[in-house]
Amino acid sequence: MLLLTPGPVQTRPETRAAMAVDIAPWDPDFGREYTMIRERVRDIAGGMAGVHATLPLQGAGHFVVEAAIRTFVPSAGRILVVSNGAYGERMTRLAREAGREPVVLAVPDTRGVLAEEVAEALAADPAISHVGMVYSETGSGVVNDPAAVGAAVRAAGRRLIVDAVSAFGALPFDLKAQPECDVVLFTSNKCLEGLPGIGFAVCPMERTRERAGLAGSWSFDLGDVLRHAERSGWGSFRFTPPVQALHAFGVAMEAYLAEGGQPARLARYTENMRVLRAGAERLGLRPYLDAAHQGPIILTLHQPEAPGFTLAGFVEALKRRGVLISNFYTTPTPTIRIGCIGAVTPDDMRFALGAMAGVLDELGVTRRAA
Repeated sequence: MLLLTPGPVQTRPETRAAMAVDIAPWDPDFGREYTMIRERVRDIAGGMAGVHATLPLQGAGHFVVEAAIRTFVPSAGRILVVSNGAYGERMTRLAREAGREPVVLAVPDTRGVLAEEVAEALAADPAISHVGMVYSETGSGVVNDPAAVGAAVRAAGRRLIVDAVSAFGALPFDLKAQPECDVVLFTSNKCLEGLPGIGFAVCPMERTRERAGLAGSWSFDLGDVLRHAERSGWGSFRFTPPVQALHAFGVAMEAYLAEGGQPARLARYTENMRVLRAGAERLGLRPYLDAAHQGPIILTLHQPEAPGFTLAGFVEALKRRGVLISNFYTTPTPTIRIGCIGAVTPDDMRFALGAMAGVLDELGVTRRAA
């Protein structure tokens, strides 16, 4: 089965095989492997040894986003949330339910936020301490620019939280160049092509130490994660970790580095997107985003307005042909979501396009109707 979702993504056989072992999390061999993983992802984030730390947390991306909000945004504090898609909306809810006050900067989900929009919102509300933004919005596929937004945040003397869950490892990010950034967040799956199960935060250590014990949650306190590592060693985990997933992530990291790291992964995903988008347009399917705003992570297409078309029917018919895509959408209008990330190639995109052509014929969707 060819898995084309924005997460979980298709993984390499050797990555999946690495799960089939029993590991003790306190074993020194695993501790050394875990320490190396932390150092490698810190380096990908543009972090510096002794200045920035990788702080893993069990669970989904939402868990580590909530942990970041709880850790860095003061209790009952205000956070400006850039909202141009479903994951900005979810950050807003996470902030509100953590007892913080979200101030929503609503932007159309068809373009990235502008730095001047952030600057204007911050100037209007001095009580805002942080800006929260999603790097790659997988609702529509649009990409925001953390460097440009970060410059506006830095100029205003505020702090930045970056949800890079579906961007990290492919789209560039450099903590050294963004001193206003409290944390960049991502997961073991998505663009690093590991198995799901672990969220990661890369943070400035001094800032994170200052916030230990202030999250209102022991589980979601990144300051406590750092404190534990400094006390017990960088190869240790506070609570029982998803050891097999971490081990598989180490294997995925080896493949990432062997491929050429971030530039090579971005190049492959960009070509995946180019092939898929051009082919979908030839099939008569209309992209949700203009090409100028299209990111390389996921292609979102308008659903055909044809009597025989339903999203559920399209997904199931594709599955019978060996291609699995998302069976839901998060845009205001009905769309189809097809991921371009994971251990997939442009040839896989061509295979998927052939399957899509067959399904559209089966459902009686003509090029004109699409």
